[in-house]
Amino acid sequence: MLAVSLLPMSVSLPRLYAIIDPARLGGRAPAAAARALVSADVRLIQYRDKHASSRQLFATCTELRGLLHESGCRLIVNDRADVARAADADGVHLGQTDLPVELARRVLATGQWLGCSTHSLGQVVEADGTTADYIAFGPVFATASKENPDPVVGLEGLRQARRATRKPLVAIGGISLQNAREVLAAGADSVAVIGGLLDAPDLEQRAREFLSTLEY
Repeated sequence: MLAVSLLPMSVSLPRLYAIIDPARLGGRAPAAAARALVSADVRLIQYRDKHASSRQLFATCTELRGLLHESGCRLIVNDRADVARAADADGVHLGQTDLPVELARRVLATGQWLGCSTHSLGQVVEADGTTADYIAFGPVFATASKENPDPVVGLEGLRQARRATRKPLVAIGGISLQNAREVLAAGADSVAVIGGLLDAPDLEQRAREFLSTLEY
C-alpha cells in the first residue's frame, strides 16, 4: 500500500499555473508576458530561465515581483531557492537535480512556498514525505518545453500519483486547451502550462481561454 501523508493541504493552488520561459517568448520581454497573464487574471506564475546567470535571474525576478505584487499574483522562481529568497518571491520550484527539499526549506523565508517536480510514482511517494507544499507530476503528455524530457506518465500515471499523496498536485507536460479538463478529471488540482500559453500570438486571450476551460 502506498504511503499517504496525513498533513493537511498547506496551500491553495489556482487551476492554472502559468510558466514563463524566455526561450519560448519569441523575443517578448518576460515583464510583458507577465502583464498579459495578469491582465487575464492569472494568479500564479513561475519564472523559469535555465540559461540566465545568477545576477540576471535575480534582476528579472525582482522586476517581476514588483510588477506582480500589486495584482495579487504569486511569483514562483524555478530551481533557485537563494534567488527566490533574495528577490522576495512567493516561493521556489525544485527539480530532481536541485537542492533537496529540506535544504531548500532552510534557505526560504517563513511563508514562502516550496514545490517540487516528480516524474515517477516513487518520486511522488518520496516527495509526499517532505515539507514540500505541492508536488508537480509529469510529463502527462509529450512536451517540447524541455530539452531532455522524462518519459510520459499519461493520465493513468496521474491517477496513481493522485492516490499517492494528499498534497496539492500540479500536472505538467503537453497540456493544452483540448486536454486540460481530462487532466483535472484525473486528479490534478492545477495544470502547469508553458507552450500552450506562450506559443499563442495573443497571450492574454489564450490565458483567458485556459481559465474559462478550467473553471468548468
